[in-house]
Amino acid sequence: MAEPARSISKAPPQNARETANHAPAQKSVAREYGEAMFIALVLAIFIRTFFVQAYKIPSGSMEPTLLIGDHILVNKIVYGLRMPDSILGLEIPGLALGEYVFHLAPVRRGDVVVFVFPPDRSKDFIKRVIGVAGDTVAVKNGAVWLNGSPMADPHGHFEVAAQDRSPVSPRDNFGPVTVPPGKLFMMGDNRDRSYDGRFWGFVDLNDVEGRAMVIYLPWNEEKAADASLLSEVLMWFEYVRWDRVGMIVH
Repeated sequence: MAEPARSISKAPPQNARETANHAPAQKSVAREYGEAMFIALVLAIFIRTFFVQAYKIPSGSMEPTLLIGDHILVNKIVYGLRMPDSILGLEIPGLALGEYVFHLAPVRRGDVVVFVFPPDRSKDFIKRVIGVAGDTVAVKNGAVWLNGSPMADPHGHFEVAAQDRSPVSPRDNFGPVTVPPGKLFMMGDNRDRSYDGRFWGFVDLNDVEGRAMVIYLPWNEEKAADASLLSEVLMWFEYVRWDRVGMIVH
């Protein structure tokens, strides 16, 4: 007859010294904080690379939608998963850097997007999508035409008088051009003060980094730059455009 099975346990320690020898090593406080900070840093880089990134508006080309000094959050996953243009500043052969691994949604007309600037890939630009693949875009006396008809343009802002329009400047008269497959045509909302697709052409879909979501810090940079005294600098709350905090970018 088989004997009943017996559980096997370790022999009890013989003395305090043996107990100490078997006790797990305790992490130092400094090491625990270091590991936590490292994990937080890795997560922050991962989120910034693939999900959400903060940007600051440096020019008035998107006025009045976005003002100089506005700090915005950009949704980088809305169109799909895009690989960064480099990893720690390095381009690794064999990796599809700067390209989409997969797409989730198409880029649509009217979206305000951040993209790699075609003439200088070290810079990011933000503009509004005017035309997608297959669209025909033209500008006539400052007004945007889309597919042969004047485009409904609720976001367009104009500063130049009709009599001051130039028949030869692409700012005022441009095209028509047809957007090729895999490309987009961009313009700034401040139509008369924007260096955009009228001057440098199309944007590749793979160069779209994300869509602008919300203004989280509408900093009045011009007003803050005039602060000279320490007392004026400390009045930082006067430099925030409070009515624009949390404004959704349309």
